[in-house]
Amino acid sequence: MKKSIVLSLLVGVSIFAANYSGVVENPDASAIIKKDLLAPAKAYKMPAGCITTNADAIARGAFIFHNLNGKKAKKNPPKGLSRKNAKGKSKQYGNCVACHNIEGARGAGNIGPDLTDFKHNYIDSGARTNQFVFQQIADSRIENPNTEMTINLTTKLFNEREICDITSYVVSPK
Repeated sequence: MKKSIVLSLLVGVSIFAANYSGVVENPDASAIIKKDLLAPAKAYKMPAGCITTNADAIARGAFIFHNLNGKKAKKNPPKGLSRKNAKGKSKQYGNCVACHNIEGARGAGNIGPDLTDFKHNYIDSGARTNQFVFQQIADSRIENPNTEMTINLTTKLFNEREICDITSYVVSPK
């Protein structure tokens, strides 16, 4: 019994005394931080023909607005939108309703501005322009450098057409 206790103690001490520096990962934190940093805020000019009343574009915008990702998205995506991105992975959608309320939203958020009746309240009144909405969706840091909103075009979460589809949906009559 004494021999087994002494042996156990010796093994235990040798485990703590061993040099494990070769098996411990020491990543270059500065490279990781640099990779994770967002690009600077960028102003975007809305392309000609971006805002449309085309039912397919508005349906794509609505789908992106109301869903989180391709794998868990409700229903099938509308024509012109896929559950997979260009790399074949599940497509990340906007999940805008996590923060914004809008007509037809389920579980709508109350963190961001309420977008209910946006066209009437902001576009038709002249308080906001389509360009403003496009920019807010593309990279809202231009208007508010401390925003918590997702940076969609600068990070390439969405492409320009998808930003146009979401903008068309937000500014459309519901």
